Amino acid sequence: MKPKIAVIDYGMGNLRSVSKALELCGADVEVITEAKQIKNYNAIVLPGVGSFAPAIKILKEKKLDIAIKEHIKSGKMFLGICLGFQLLFTKSYEEGEYKGLDIIKGTVKKFKPKRNKKLIIPHMCWNKINKSKNPYAKQMYKNIKNKTYFYFVHSYYCVPRDKKLIATVTNYDIDFCSSIATKNIWASQFHPEKSSTNGLEILKNFVKKVK
Repeated sequence: MKPKIAVIDYGMGNLRSVSKALELCGADVEVITEAKQIKNYNAIVLPGVGSFAPAIKILKEKKLDIAIKEHIKSGKMFLGICLGFQLLFTKSYEEGEYKGLDIIKGTVKKFKPKRNKKLIIPHMCWNKINKSKNPYAKQMYKNIKNKTYFYFVHSYYCVPRDKKLIATVTNYDIDFCSSIATKNIWASQFHPEKSSTNGLEILKNFVKKVK
């Protein structure tokens, strides 16, 4: 039986490509817009393309923030992608200072050139991941080799307070956290749905974990 996975539509995500990729990986996928719908699914995916402030505003207005926290607290699987990864954190400094979901303690900061003064922002390219010793990262990146390339599009990066949560690190002038993994939270700064066969492998691992 296929696991039921909800992709949350809050007006900020690349819904079609995420949904189709999950379906290809063996999930029964539905796009939802209401907080009350979340309880009906085995797992939820929070995608996202855009700015932090309007995104968190919409989540709170629709009470999706509360439903997401309840879902995670229940132990069900959650996948955050790009902006959906950043929204998990305590606060973001994107064009101001804004409170996030505070599910993961930490901050979201903008890339600022340090060693490479000609650094191009946004970081928009294929870049490689370096896997950590996080035991949950082994599940997330099963059948994926270290230093594999994934597709990134972002100007801000996440800094988790607890470094043990880090699943992978990527270098773009600095080493930054490119994904995290816990017992039931997987989240990545890169787009697995846009990262060819290796991205699909992560989604397959997620679907299997939901099962």
